[in-house]
Amino acid sequence: MSENNNKEKLDLTPEEQEALMQKYDTESNTRNLTGIAAIIVLVLLVAFSLFQLYTGYFGAYTAYIQRTIHLGFALVLIFLLFPSKKKGNKRTIAWYDYLLAVIAFVVCLYWPVFYDTIVQQIGAITTAQMIVGGLAILLVLEATRRAVGLPITIIAGLALLYALLGAYMPGMLAHRGLSLNQLINTMFFTTEGILGTPLKVSSTYIFLFLLFGAFLVKTGVGTYFNDLAIAIAGRRTGGPAKVAIFSSALNGTISGSSVANTVTTGSYTIPLMKRLGYRKEFAGAVEAASSTGGQIMPPIMGAAAFLMIEFAGVPYWEIAKAALIPAILYFSGIWIMTHLEAKKTGLTGLPESEIPPKKEVLKKIHLLIPIFAIVVLLFMGYSIERTALLGILSAIIVSLFLKETRITPRKFVDALTSGARTALGVAAATASAGIIVGVVTKTGLGLKLGNGIVDIAGALASNVNIQLLLTLFFTMIASIILGMGSPTTANYIITSTIALPAILALNEQLDVAIPVLAAHMFVFYFGIVADITPPVALAAFAASGISGGEPIRTGFNASRLAIAAFIIPYMFVLNPEMLMIDTTIWGVIWILITAFTGMIAIGAGLIGFWYKRLNKIERVISVATGLLLMYPEGHSDIIGLALFIAMLVYQFIFKGDRGSGAQPQTEGQ
Repeated sequence: MSENNNKEKLDLTPEEQEALMQKYDTESNTRNLTGIAAIIVLVLLVAFSLFQLYTGYFGAYTAYIQRTIHLGFALVLIFLLFPSKKKGNKRTIAWYDYLLAVIAFVVCLYWPVFYDTIVQQIGAITTAQMIVGGLAILLVLEATRRAVGLPITIIAGLALLYALLGAYMPGMLAHRGLSLNQLINTMFFTTEGILGTPLKVSSTYIFLFLLFGAFLVKTGVGTYFNDLAIAIAGRRTGGPAKVAIFSSALNGTISGSSVANTVTTGSYTIPLMKRLGYRKEFAGAVEAASSTGGQIMPPIMGAAAFLMIEFAGVPYWEIAKAALIPAILYFSGIWIMTHLEAKKTGLTGLPESEIPPKKEVLKKIHLLIPIFAIVVLLFMGYSIERTALLGILSAIIVSLFLKETRITPRKFVDALTSGARTALGVAAATASAGIIVGVVTKTGLGLKLGNGIVDIAGALASNVNIQLLLTLFFTMIASIILGMGSPTTANYIITSTIALPAILALNEQLDVAIPVLAAHMFVFYFGIVADITPPVALAAFAASGISGGEPIRTGFNASRLAIAAFIIPYMFVLNPEMLMIDTTIWGVIWILITAFTGMIAIGAGLIGFWYKRLNKIERVISVATGLLLMYPEGHSDIIGLALFIAMLVYQFIFKGDRGSGAQPQTEGQ
């Protein structure tokens, strides 16, 4: 077989990619419609995007009208596009889905039509409004189940039951309880429920940035990220793995899904890694860990950055700046471990014939301009909506430079429909998250859970520092569990509503000073790594669908590669300077040096190789050295550096004792 034909087999076909996405990513499990139904859906998707572009440019309507129209578009489209069962009929729309779409349209139209009447009301809602509000809650839950999945739907449902049955709850969970009238009023006729802050962000910032990502994709920037990654990292030791890391980090700037990132990038990089000699589980783990890391990568951070503005009350630029060093360390950790694994097993880079010519790569460098443009615009103080709109405009303009990247009228319409499709799951998730936030706020559940976690930590230890670490540990476990199976935006909303109060309670009960942004970043990180943490680990399962590896083992490998994500949050809570909070440039440089050095030592210990193979004792010492270097305290840094230098000298002196590498592994190893 010719080399070209062999290369073509590396990529999954679009059909195979779609099948994987539908299996592991609920948001991709849509109908493939034809005929008049397809035309109706197309028109609605385009209208949805045009509505958002219009309000983004001319200014949003009043809160209730903007959010209910946004929700109405989303609900109608979800019932038309998503079958009620995962393996349901995907060629036609069931009669009851047409009915649900009509009901959703009427329910969400209620606010714009009767706006003046509703806002002038004082007190209880009418019987008609009870029916409308009750239907709105049920429609949101069903749409979320279809478009996002069961985890967040179950949490929202339990929240509603908790609100109603508060008087029957045991111990600290007990509260006065809400009547059905009060609950429906809060959920749909105030901005404390479905129409709350999460949906506000979805109906403004997030939609426009998802649309920005859709236009970028139509320029071919996703393929360009792969080519750029290969050109930069392809020749290096273990080249394909480093290509996966680099490409996934770049794709993460425009993707809001770990699973989608894994499938699109991994369909190319995982077969490359396997062919070079990486084990199936390791190849899948590299892609899953890297793609999941894309959600913590500035400037967009899976759209969670825009939610954090509202929830943490911190300007966007402070959030992006704070996320930078942790993201660098996260990807550095994966890069270090894949490099050491390649050295350990004797893997080389890609042959010259598979590296794209530099001229071809540089010819499309202009495709990166829109990404740099939004960073500059946000830094200059432009509003988020205006930045997203100018980003879309810049993507269209730069696409015109070359024929193969040009956004034609057909691509323009495709971008509008693709952006709207991507927004459907986000809209449903944020509406359900609004239910959770509303109940937690109304019942004081967040404060109760937060104080409860701190009390448990206090009962287990009397030392303040140990109490602090135990509280952080319990919050980490809660965030991972709450984040399982949820998309990035919903993930962050749930963890910041339910798990975050425990960290904030520390400031009062233990008299510590943990910055609010550090607390938000802590729960955000651990909610995100749920995508690679067994037993759910959706990104790892998607990667194993490409690699053919065992899913749980792939998940454990991914968690090991992403070890930085399990360490760094503790570090920046203990030392907020890592988030560039209240620090100097020299302080930042010192943190980068010690943390990066620590990642080298931890990576060597976990892989079992540095400049030579490490025995068990050497691996333990290496990991301990890394932890000392990463712990934000002067004495630990000095001890860690001394051990690091000693280990390095020892490695060089005895480098030949156990060999510096091995023969490449075969597929079966």
